[in-house]
Amino acid sequence: MTGGNGSGVLASFEDDFPRWYQDVLEKAQLAENGPVRGTMVIRPYAYAIWERMQADLDARIKATGAENVYLPLFIPQAFLEREAEHVEGFSPELAVVTHAGGKELTEPAVVRPTSETVFGELMAKWIQSHRDLPMKLNQWANVVRWELRPRLFLRTSEFLWQEGHTAHATREDAAAYARRIHLDVYRDFLQDVLAVPVFAGVKSPRERFAGAVNTLTCEAMMGDGKALQMATSHELGQNFARAFNIGYSDTDGVVQTCWTTSWGSSTRMMGGLIMVHGDQAGLQVPPRIAAVQAVVVAVKTDERTVAAAESLVGVLNTAGVRARVDVRSTPSFGRRVVEWELKGVPVRVEIGPRDLDAGQATLARRDETAKSTVQLVDVATEVVQTLEQIQSGLFAAAASRLRENTVSVGTVDEAIAAARSGFARIPYAALGETGEDALADHAVTVRCLQTQDGDLPTASDSLDALDAVVARSY
Repeated sequence: MTGGNGSGVLASFEDDFPRWYQDVLEKAQLAENGPVRGTMVIRPYAYAIWERMQADLDARIKATGAENVYLPLFIPQAFLEREAEHVEGFSPELAVVTHAGGKELTEPAVVRPTSETVFGELMAKWIQSHRDLPMKLNQWANVVRWELRPRLFLRTSEFLWQEGHTAHATREDAAAYARRIHLDVYRDFLQDVLAVPVFAGVKSPRERFAGAVNTLTCEAMMGDGKALQMATSHELGQNFARAFNIGYSDTDGVVQTCWTTSWGSSTRMMGGLIMVHGDQAGLQVPPRIAAVQAVVVAVKTDERTVAAAESLVGVLNTAGVRARVDVRSTPSFGRRVVEWELKGVPVRVEIGPRDLDAGQATLARRDETAKSTVQLVDVATEVVQTLEQIQSGLFAAAASRLRENTVSVGTVDEAIAAARSGFARIPYAALGETGEDALADHAVTVRCLQTQDGDLPTASDSLDALDAVVARSY
């Protein structure tokens, strides 16, 4: 990670990571607290990145055969009570509407913490025959979970997400689909687009989603060594199908119970993006997700330089680069450079009168402190090549940090010690539920279980044959 010109603007990345994170949110104009405690305002620069995340994930989700729907914000309280284990998992976080239109409601309405129960109710109505299966639905929406300790993007009382729900004729088909979403949609998006390496595994029984029989998770390491759950996919077995009577007539006309899945990712990914790639100069945005991949900054704002800068942005856009021009007369050139570094724009092209006289421009990479001189006719080609180099470089740096700060241990005490600064791998046979209790005393949890060679477990893998990845987490 580089230092850069923004090093005096932010709290120390190494010594005060929480304050550094808050500073980046503010100085890079990403988000701020809403007027109601726990809510969040997403500012335009960050929302543009979220829109790109949403578009990419949406295309991947649709490629699996899922279709988008939109379901109501308000859920009858009785819906949640029909699946006892599910509502128990969410009870402390529920926001409940008891009055509306100046009157007390005959039945309280819950502001959706998730839409499992509504999907269940509707699937029970929409599925009649085996010909209706599999049913694959996805929703982009906001949800409300009342957070006692909110932190922007990581845990807020309202956030944006997608949640998918499917119904299948067999457990095998449901499990295969949940696995496909987990690997082909979430893991590949996180690694190929966000440049965030993850441990793809399953949750231990005590860490599973309420009501699920299996939870698959992508766990990433942040810059301070803590874990962040980036996306999850759940096999719900027949629990929800039984609670909501989701059934179908098979080829013999016999009514069978469906097997269902649910899966989701949220604006928490934005927090992960900041904490994985950020450095002392601020945010670093991987080029493939960046709303602004390159900014052309005019050193001087004379008419000739401004015209050249605007022309260069046009050339970059034509070459497929998402570029923006900065020809502001204030603040100073140096302050403007710091602003773009804080925002993490991958490439900065600087151009001034002397550059024009020489037929060249200065190219600055956000991930390096050195600058290079490029002929004007070669700027577009150089920028395109540099963006790919930055994308792969950011992933390599994050993968190296993950690898170097994950240690294999044999005892619970060693796992607790390792989790003070990173991740630990420990055979689950050496951990067990008693070991999970001991970890919890030190604010350490099992982030996921993997096979010993690092693969995603299957139903045939016994618990004691797996490794546990443990860490402190957000």
